[in-house]
This record gives sequence, C-alpha cells and structure tokens, in this order.
Amino acid sequence: MTQILLLGDSLVADYDWQSRMPSYKVTNLGVPGAMASDLLASLATIKQQVKYADVIMITVGTNDLIAGNYEFINTLKKIFIQLSHDFPTAEILVNSLFPLELSYITDYTISNLNSYIEAFTMQTGCCFLDTHRRFSDSDQLLFQEDGVHLTEAAYEIWTRALLEHIAFLIEND
Repeated sequence: MTQILLLGDSLVADYDWQSRMPSYKVTNLGVPGAMASDLLASLATIKQQVKYADVIMITVGTNDLIAGNYEFINTLKKIFIQLSHDFPTAEILVNSLFPLELSYITDYTISNLNSYIEAFTMQTGCCFLDTHRRFSDSDQLLFQEDGVHLTEAAYEIWTRALLEHIAFLIEND
C-alpha cells in the first residue's frame, strides 16, 4: 500500500486525509501554527517517527506569510534537500501557497512567492502542486471567515489535485 506522509501547518493538520484517501496509508504530521523553521527543526524527529514514505506532501509557509516573514522560502529549500536525503525513494510534493483572503497580503505577493517555491522544487528534484491556480479558478467559497482556513469545498479541490498528482507519480514510477 502506498504510504503518504503529510507535513505542514493547520491547513494539513485540520483535515481527515485518511478518510478522503482510503486506498493509501496516510500519516498526517501537520502541526497547527507551524512555520517553515518549525518544520525544518522537526525533520530529525520525523525521520525517527516515519521510516518510509512513497509520497511526501509539504504545505508550509502560510503562517510565515501572515507574520511578514517572506524569507521562509530559503528555509523551504533546506527542507526539500533534507527530506530528499532522509527519504531518497520518496516523491516529494510541494504545495503552493493558497490565494488567501487577507487584505494586507496581495495575490501578486503570493504568486511571486509561489514562483520562487516552484523554482526551488525544480532545483531540488521535487514536484510542485499548484493548488493556487485551482483555487483561483474556483467560484466556490473556499475560505472560512478568517480568510486563511479552508472550507470543505476547498479541501475537496485540494484532495482531488493531490490524488491526481499521486496517481501520475505512481503511474510513472
């Protein structure tokens, strides 16, 4: 059975991924409030906790963005490299930042950061999952009142994108 490891912040932690992906063994290690530096610091513990993964999805950076720390993208590159070293046979999927509904963070800023994240994924041999585009193209209500946390409709779009990408990765393996 394909083993999927999910890493990130509350956007990952707050959802029952296993029930949405019953054909896979899902380990969700999302941590509410996590920033990129927190994930980087926890990688040694994660490696001890999880011995093997076929696919690793990383979704982190939203809390950094909200805090005004745009330098987190440099930390992301370190995360990608370390995970590639710790899990050499795993496909590493990096989720884009979502188009948040916060007045003080423009979509231009998010798109620009996503461009850097996508470039880092290519440099490190990881895969980029562009959920930003899928969310931007949707006419559904995707965010809760806080403009950050996701609705069920958003998780539906995200899960579908993730499953499509996993199917592609496994088929081409």
